[in-house]
Amino acid sequence: MTQSDDFTPEEIEAGRLLFARPAVFMLGVVDLDSLPDEGPAEVAFAGRSNVGKSTLLNALVGQNGLARASNTPGRTRELNYFDIEGRLRLVDLPGYGYAKAPRKDVAQWTALTRDFLRGRSVLRRVCLLVDSRHGLKAGDLEVMDILDEAAVNYQIVLTKTDKIKPTALAHLIDATGKQIEKRPAAHPVIRATSAEKGDGIDLLRAELAALAVQ
Repeated sequence: MTQSDDFTPEEIEAGRLLFARPAVFMLGVVDLDSLPDEGPAEVAFAGRSNVGKSTLLNALVGQNGLARASNTPGRTRELNYFDIEGRLRLVDLPGYGYAKAPRKDVAQWTALTRDFLRGRSVLRRVCLLVDSRHGLKAGDLEVMDILDEAAVNYQIVLTKTDKIKPTALAHLIDATGKQIEKRPAAHPVIRATSAEKGDGIDLLRAELAALAVQ
C-alpha cells in the first residue's frame, strides 16, 4: 500500500490537535542507563545524516526551534527525547552514514542506537526517513535488517518531496513499496512529506496520533 488519503476527517483532526499541544525537550540520552522510565508510546525518527529528521520533527509539532536542524551531517549525537504532554514521546536518533566526527564517536552512538532499537518495549514505531532524491541506500537497508530482526515496526517516510517531480515521486513510492513488501516489520504505507511545503504532514500526524495515549 502506498501514499494515500486514507484517514477520515476526524482522524486528521485528532492528529492536528495532538501535535498542536506543546512539545518540550526532555533530555539527550548518551547511554542506555540514561533512558527515561518507560511511559507513553514512543516514536523514533531514524535516517541517514542530513536526511531532514530535525526539520520534519519541527514541522510535525509546528515549533521551528524544537529540534535543532543543521546542514552539517552528524550533528545529532544523542537520542533526543521530546514529550507531548505525556501522550506521545518523539525520539530523534543520530543520523547514520557520513558524519563529521571522530570514528570512535560515530561507533559509540551507532551502537547506542542499535541497542535502543532492539530493547525499548514502548517503542511503537520507527519512522525511517529517506531522502526522496536518492531513495533507499545500503545504510537504510542495514537498519531495516536490524528492525526486522528485532520485530520493531517501522515506516518509510520520504522527505524533501518538493525537490523532485510528481512523476518521479510516484515511481519512487512504487519502487520502494516493492522493496519493503516482503520485510516482516515494515509498515505497508509509505508517507511522502515535504517539511518546507507542508505536504503529507497532516497524514503523518494522523498516523502517529493513532499510536498515542488517548
